[in-house]
Amino acid sequence: MAVPFVGSIVAFLVALLVGGLAIYISARVVADVDDYSHAVITALLGAIAWALTSWIPLIGLVIALIAWVWVIKWRYPGGWVDAAIIGAVAWVS
Repeated sequence: MAVPFVGSIVAFLVALLVGGLAIYISARVVADVDDYSHAVITALLGAIAWALTSWIPLIGLVIALIAWVWVIKWRYPGGWVDAAIIGAVAWVS
């Protein structure tokens, strides 16, 4: 019974580290911030924001995207445009 749970935890951690790496790379280019741990925490907070909002019918995905970009905006210097660029580059990565 514990094996699927452990697999889920490992998959979550790998996704978190990869997502953090993508945010790190894009934030380093766009915002000149060189801190991988900051990017991983941003990825975690963004995932929480996404999970809390994406379930809303009809507009949930739009709200989730705005919430995710807002987390990036909150955690990095710059405005909405810089946060959207960081998010877009991270997503493409």
